[in-house]
Amino acid sequence: MRIEPLPPLQNLIAFEATVRHGSFTRAATELHLTQSAISRQVAQLEDFLGRALFRREHKRIHLTVAGQIYAEEVHRILTQCAEATAQVITHSGEQQLTLACSSGVAALWLGPLLGRYKDEFPAVDIRLRVVDGLDSLIRAEFDLALYFLRDQPPPGLDGRLLFAESVNAYCSPDYLGGQLLEPAQLLDHCLLMLEDGQRQWLSWSDWFGRQGVDASLIRQRMTVNLYPVLVDLAIAGHGIVLGWHPMIDRHVDSGALVPACNADIGAIGGYHLLTPGAKIPRRTARAFEKWLINEIAQ
Repeated sequence: MRIEPLPPLQNLIAFEATVRHGSFTRAATELHLTQSAISRQVAQLEDFLGRALFRREHKRIHLTVAGQIYAEEVHRILTQCAEATAQVITHSGEQQLTLACSSGVAALWLGPLLGRYKDEFPAVDIRLRVVDGLDSLIRAEFDLALYFLRDQPPPGLDGRLLFAESVNAYCSPDYLGGQLLEPAQLLDHCLLMLEDGQRQWLSWSDWFGRQGVDASLIRQRMTVNLYPVLVDLAIAGHGIVLGWHPMIDRHVDSGALVPACNADIGAIGGYHLLTPGAKIPRRTARAFEKWLINEIAQ
């Protein structure tokens, strides 16, 4: 028996992304489409259903009652479909290990570690998925994940704290000529800011607030949505970046970055090793966790 009525899959995907982001523009960025394409696909879905899913008011969108009910079901169904697909396409062999992490963790910390792990365990087939944001991560498509969390892991994930965070301001050696500034003095310089990811990570506003400094007085800023790019900008001498230990340690040890201030902030969260709660861990995942804990201890 044919399953119907079914709207076009791309319309459902556009609708789900728009609901999750609360914005046609952000949904378009995620799906690598134009804003008008996303808006058009959502409108096509509304035409198919014969009712409005959003109220459009003053360049803002709000779900209608029907839209809210439909969004919950569409998200659930698409998530189940994605998890089933991931289970099929992911290798099931005992010598495979699938890791997930954010772009910052991958570029600044986990990448070099994976090289050493591969040298010690050459038979393991390593697969790294770089996904910025736990809300975009599908549980079925990874064995272990490494993410920064302020609080406990979200439902469906088990977590182990690897290390607490410690945050300070950093710049290139030439940027301040070796000076260590007071927190308020940083307001006179270009501050390199992380967009979106600061929902979890400590933002400049948080950092200044903990120093008793009014962040509204920031004069210069550059905002990027990928943390490794901010680090590269700081190394090139274009401003001051917040640095997390141990993510920033490699560049500090090499001398590429130096502290711009002597006021470390910590204890608002940490880096966790996450596992899918209902998934029996592979032998390679258990071995990698043991190896990683030993590396951190050293």
